[in-house]
Amino acid sequence: MSDRRHRDRSRNGYGSAVTLPGDPPGGRRAALVWGVGVAVYFVAVIFRTSLGVAGLDAADRFDVNASALSTFSILQLLVYAGMQIPVGLMVDRLGTKKVLALGVVLFTLGQLGFALSPSYGTALASRALLGCGDAMTFISVLRLGTRWFPARRGPLIGQVAALFGMAGNLVSTVFIARALHGLGWTTTFVGSSLAGVLVLVLLLLFLKDHPEGYQPQPATHAGAAFVRRQIAESWREPGTRLGMWVHFTTQFPAMVFLLLWGLPYLVEAQGLSRSTAGTLLTLVVLSNMVIGLAYGQIIARHHTARAPLALGTVAATALLWATTLAYPGDHAPMWLLVTLCLVLGACGPASMIGFDFARPANPPERQGTASGIVNMGGFVASMTTLLAVGVLLDATGGNYRIAFSSVFVLEALGIVQILRLKARTHRRERERLVASRVEAVHVPV
Repeated sequence: MSDRRHRDRSRNGYGSAVTLPGDPPGGRRAALVWGVGVAVYFVAVIFRTSLGVAGLDAADRFDVNASALSTFSILQLLVYAGMQIPVGLMVDRLGTKKVLALGVVLFTLGQLGFALSPSYGTALASRALLGCGDAMTFISVLRLGTRWFPARRGPLIGQVAALFGMAGNLVSTVFIARALHGLGWTTTFVGSSLAGVLVLVLLLLFLKDHPEGYQPQPATHAGAAFVRRQIAESWREPGTRLGMWVHFTTQFPAMVFLLLWGLPYLVEAQGLSRSTAGTLLTLVVLSNMVIGLAYGQIIARHHTARAPLALGTVAATALLWATTLAYPGDHAPMWLLVTLCLVLGACGPASMIGFDFARPANPPERQGTASGIVNMGGFVASMTTLLAVGVLLDATGGNYRIAFSSVFVLEALGIVQILRLKARTHRRERERLVASRVEAVHVPV
């Protein structure tokens, strides 16, 4: 039986407790190597979300309005989203270590440039550079997990990686916010960029693409034909497309809130102090970390829970947003804002379910490309909503109720696509599972 077939059996039956031939071994060494990759992602998220707590400071520093302020995050996410498929191809071709190392260099230079930017234009360029490096991290970490851990652990490994990313968000909401007020703009951002240097050293010294003795089938072809084939074959799988729409629909409400507009909304529209608003943002992050572990465990044990969890998260998010925005009076009560933040914490874990649809639909040599397509979904939605909120705020004189109503348009679009692709994806997964079981019966012991 070929290595490819062994890997297909492992992938199709990844909910099983049995480790099949061709599966990576896992273990302590895997955890240590993968931990280095996660540390890189952790720092990337700190840099990515640092603007979320510095939005008001950035508006004052560069003397810009809401639309121009949202351009920082929009450009960063535009670069991030546009890089997803190229990065997926790079990971499939070059391996994790090379792509992650390049990503660290770029996002560290971007954070340093943002700290020292004398003008709005140079600050924009720095955020674009940061977005380019950030784009290379998460897909690389996902691929590293598939190379070092058995396929049955895929859902939990992905959620744990996202959990550490949210820990990076927590650093932004707690420490970066305080440092900005205590140390100032330049010292805070220059000091934080040193974390990029640290993880680059760890990466170069300790990270390896795969365990000794486990040599996955490499992508040996190059050129335009290879690129077209990788993208076309990944996109042809309904599981890849469903994963992208799940990511699109679930991720962006919390991303928009944490990345830029949450703090201004809580301070300017809800009349909270910056300290209280920062605490609520922290609550989103903590909720995300707890729910992420729960979702990972549930999906690892009950594969059919993927779609209900994703759709349930979208429904709960829409309900809480609608209730908060429609609440009579100038300010929503604190209990409602707390509940909204707790529910927004489920958006990140729900978006990870998208990768759990794409992973079993694609062979190992195509995992990077498929993950890039999925990851592009949520960031396109986030970028679109960031722009819409900024434009609507300027057009309405700062009416957050109208501006944040744009969330419902993208959620409705995503739900339609999820329902359209769900049955087709489940049918293909059943066909693969039956085929792998038939094949296993005929494999000589």
